[in-house]
Amino acid sequence: MDLPPSSYHDSLEELWDEEEEPEEIETVMKVVPPVYHQYLDVFSKVKAEKLPPHHTCDHHIEMVGSLPPVGVIYYLSNQVSDTLRAYISENVEKAFIRPQSSSTGATVLFVQKKYGSLYEIIVFSKSEEENFTHVSTVLSRLRANNLFAKASKCLFHLSSVGYLGYIFSSEGLKMEQAKVQKILNWPPPRSLKALQQFLGFANFFPHFIKNYSKKISSLTSYLKKDSHFPLNEKSLRQFNQLKEAFTTAPVLPHFNPSLPTILETDASYYALGAVLNQVSDSGKHPIPLDSCKLLPEALNHDICDKELLGRVGSLKCWRAFLLSLSSSFEVLTNPSSLQYLISSKILTHHQAC
Repeated sequence: MDLPPSSYHDSLEELWDEEEEPEEIETVMKVVPPVYHQYLDVFSKVKAEKLPPHHTCDHHIEMVGSLPPVGVIYYLSNQVSDTLRAYISENVEKAFIRPQSSSTGATVLFVQKKYGSLYEIIVFSKSEEENFTHVSTVLSRLRANNLFAKASKCLFHLSSVGYLGYIFSSEGLKMEQAKVQKILNWPPPRSLKALQQFLGFANFFPHFIKNYSKKISSLTSYLKKDSHFPLNEKSLRQFNQLKEAFTTAPVLPHFNPSLPTILETDASYYALGAVLNQVSDSGKHPIPLDSCKLLPEALNHDICDKELLGRVGSLKCWRAFLLSLSSSFEVLTNPSSLQYLISSKILTHHQAC
């Protein structure tokens, strides 16, 4: 894609700081597609390490009370002390900080983290032309607000991208294979903590598994404090079946408000399940799946009330999707419970609410 001549700077050199290393400039120009070279200054390492200009409203901290709090003094290891000295020297040199004399102070608190930055900016577009417009807008706003991007961490013009354990593509949403493999390699939990770790990991992807709450019902019973490990035969079988379900999890297509939509709900003794399907030329596909375990107070409801609870819950869950549809949608559910509800002359408290 070519930009109109007026969109280019007269010279790319004016985008760089005079202190910029030639190797850094060459690296950035290789990573950033030529179509965005008018925004090369957004990737300047030297400019990113300078203080931003003063704004109309600069940040400040208002103190509450006459005396500032005095922090507790902690001993620092040699490694941490060396890191602190290097940090202070580097930021004094950049003029990010300056020496001061104060009657109070606090020890620096160290927290291990990879890096501190705005992460990530994902630009999703329906076409290449639209993507150029979107990316240009993002880069322009970064420049206008004196914010910078690290070229080595940028990827452009991808058909799919991994983010937070998911793969986003034109086909839809699916789990990263590394996450699926980790679940498959998970050994049977032999303690409460091990079970909590497994369920905590698996609970990140419940919308890929149909009737997920039902599939983990036996496992969640072991979360009680008086439970004894290892898992019994039924729970171990459910554990293995759940791992197998992740290998056959579908790709969830992107929601399309113009497609025919079908909401399917179901209820069992101890759980509710729902699927929001859309019908395209290739057939019926689930968009998201949802399920939940019934609370103790709902276990004693009759099946009609449970079915109704499932319908209402799914309508609330996907309200934004359903209101976005350009036409009406279908609801598929147990017809017998619905007929009873329609023919009943007196509604119970649960049905009325």
